[in-house]
Amino acid sequence: MSSLTKSQLQRQAEQLVDFVNRSPSPFHAVDVCRKWLTGAQFTELKEKQSWQNAIRPNGRYFFTRNGSSIVAFSVGGKFRPGNGISLVAAHTDSPCFKLKPVSRKTGSGFLQVGVQVYGGGLWHTWFDRDLSVAGRVMVRDANGGYTSRLVSIDEPIMRIPSLAIHLDRSLADGFKYNKETHLTPILATISKAVNGAKADEAPTNSEAKKPAHHPILLERIANELSVGVADIFDFELCLYDTQKAVIGGICKEFIYSARLDNLNSSYCAIEGLINSLSGDSAKEDTHIRMVALFDNEEVGSTSAYGANSALIESSLRRIHNSFDSNGGAHFETSIANSYMISSDVTHAVHPNYSEKHEENHRPELQKGPGIKVNANQRYATTAVTSTILKDIVSRHGIPLQEFVVRNDSPCGSTIGPMLSAQLGLRTIDIGNPLLSMHSVREVCGTDDVGMLVSLFEHFFVDFAALDAKIASD
Repeated sequence: MSSLTKSQLQRQAEQLVDFVNRSPSPFHAVDVCRKWLTGAQFTELKEKQSWQNAIRPNGRYFFTRNGSSIVAFSVGGKFRPGNGISLVAAHTDSPCFKLKPVSRKTGSGFLQVGVQVYGGGLWHTWFDRDLSVAGRVMVRDANGGYTSRLVSIDEPIMRIPSLAIHLDRSLADGFKYNKETHLTPILATISKAVNGAKADEAPTNSEAKKPAHHPILLERIANELSVGVADIFDFELCLYDTQKAVIGGICKEFIYSARLDNLNSSYCAIEGLINSLSGDSAKEDTHIRMVALFDNEEVGSTSAYGANSALIESSLRRIHNSFDSNGGAHFETSIANSYMISSDVTHAVHPNYSEKHEENHRPELQKGPGIKVNANQRYATTAVTSTILKDIVSRHGIPLQEFVVRNDSPCGSTIGPMLSAQLGLRTIDIGNPLLSMHSVREVCGTDDVGMLVSLFEHFFVDFAALDAKIASD
């Protein structure tokens, strides 16, 4: 069992719950991480500015891209160009609905909001939930420029109602829905919206004057930001379930929450990095300790701020160049000395569907993170990378499980294989067990949170010295 105390495990679970509740969108998740890192004496870098001579041994730094991805790193006191990177990578996004560029819709006396599906969600779980919107808004400022502002309407304003079984008896045999026509949320009744609207917002007969979004929705967003509707130039908003994440179960051992895939790993990675710097180990470290949280994993990661981009490579090159104008010559050596933990949640065995798991690889809640292995390279784990991690956790009493899919089952993937292939980086795929993955409400174990935080913390502290003892290319 883990050497962590009960109170330590409970505190980490409570902090994850708080993190999820403050992060209804990837933009909010990154903003929370930015504030935590700033409070831990990390200095923010800007990609648009030069990093030359800006990075020093024993320094702590972070930068964001698109407001939805963040990279944080601490430079060891004995780091030199060519030394390795101890990296933990995860993602900030989750399956959800996103507002269409023209979301204004009506039907049968209702105002509705047009949405796009994002990722592979269990969309039937979004029916009959109390929904709202969150994301970023581009606002025109007094100087004629534009500012990105975060918004989250913290009360239910939308709902996707299900059809009564009396109107379709076939629902008893299987719930089927059309993603385009049946997943459109209701915002208000037309009569109520018109009666409550300002005179210049009431519907007109002129199609040319209709805005892209319902005026009543734009007004609510503007009120949240204390700006005028005319100052809102554009936005990226996603729907989220307003029910808060909570600790539950009769023994208070489960976290019931949205977006545990993959805010669970995102929280644990940042917390593990910060905790690893509490002592003096960083002063003697020859490596850089780094966390990278990417957006767009749920849709393939191919974006400027996803894992299937040059984000990590350009970051590492800029870090090396900040020490030495010829730092690019050290890049390949540094990669060969580096190691990445790709952390994404894994499938916990389901008591009602246990036959869906391979009989010898059934991760359970409350028994620690699982190593993910796949012979077809859907995960990047190798014997070398698993040996390194198993050695580290064995020293600190952190349990590990192992996960392999059945041969007759499809296998998901992670950012691990793509980053490993792009960079030639030694990589292991791990993750905390999860029930109801991609549901609007997922379930994880409370103790697993603290175990994963501790794993990352000890990885950052121990890896550089351990790697010197590994005889393998």
